Amino acid sequence: MTKYVMKSYVKHVAIGRELRRLRRAQGLRLVDVATRTGIDQALVSKHEHGHRSPTQDQLRQYAASYRIDTQDLRDLQIADQVAELMAYASDPREVWAVAEPRIEYLRSSKVMEKPVLTREIEEQLQRIDALRARWQDAHPLDEVQLQRMAEYFRTDYTYDSNRIEGNTLTLRETDLVIHQGLTIAGKSMAEHLEAVNHAEAIDYIRQFAQSGETLSSYSVLDLHSLILRGIAPMHAGVYRSVGVRISGSAHVPPDALEIRDHMSRYHSYYHSHRERIHPVILAAEMHERLVTIHPFIDGNGRTSRLVMNLILLQHGYTITSLKGDHESRMRYYDALDAVQRDADSKAFYELICDAVEASLEAHLEWT
Repeated sequence: MTKYVMKSYVKHVAIGRELRRLRRAQGLRLVDVATRTGIDQALVSKHEHGHRSPTQDQLRQYAASYRIDTQDLRDLQIADQVAELMAYASDPREVWAVAEPRIEYLRSSKVMEKPVLTREIEEQLQRIDALRARWQDAHPLDEVQLQRMAEYFRTDYTYDSNRIEGNTLTLRETDLVIHQGLTIAGKSMAEHLEAVNHAEAIDYIRQFAQSGETLSSYSVLDLHSLILRGIAPMHAGVYRSVGVRISGSAHVPPDALEIRDHMSRYHSYYHSHRERIHPVILAAEMHERLVTIHPFIDGNGRTSRLVMNLILLQHGYTITSLKGDHESRMRYYDALDAVQRDADSKAFYELICDAVEASLEAHLEWT
């Protein structure tokens, strides 16, 4: 049998072998398992022979039938998926060497640890908070000035966040699309929708910040739903069900089967740390962690940056834009790579602190 046929027909060896062993250990026939689990007998056979992988619901049904922990079966299923991916690597050992440090970090208690900051970052946070105090003391601005300022930064942030993801609308074109509803010749409908959707997502986080509510799984999904509205309705506000790769990055996001567990830890981190660490660092952490988990088919970067800004707004900071020019974009990607590859957050903290400081200074120019 060729290598191709092996990959096509026997992909799920570990999980299949264990399901077969469990059934035989309990003296059951295929029909008995089908009766106990409600899974079709033919499908039970395919699972045991590695021709099909059980769904999450089916794993739970098997686990309940055999009186074992569902996670034990999930671990075997993930092992099969890792093995399948490794079959396409030119040197699996090299791939594993790159992936292992990040896997260890995600699985370790360090995921929930309070960040350690350098003296330079601590000093910058003090400068940032002094600027925030000046900004808060500058209120109230008159209504016309507030509206113009909000429109300016709404446009600027939308332009840069979409530019990072490859949107080709210029700053002026972005303004015309979101504030005047114009259609720009030569630009795709998706690019127009990205601008309109992102601007509305900014309105959402402003209102959310004023409501006093805290970040939750529902608010993250709502943000993502806004970002992809009309662009990819099947995926809007829905966790991905397939594996993904990030173009130009060595980081491999978690398997789709692990997304809900990672997002559960994501929200646990937020609730356990939101009163313990500086708001700017919390915003940076929630930004990086969401982009690293990459829970959606598309729109992960924009959603992560919006989550960051939601947290900043809740704590009295201003809308903060990460610039989309080539040099700034490369700094952003390199800083993310340092966290994802080496669990080193220093460059990413510095990037976000610089952006927050620049935003506060830009807002103060309006006062």
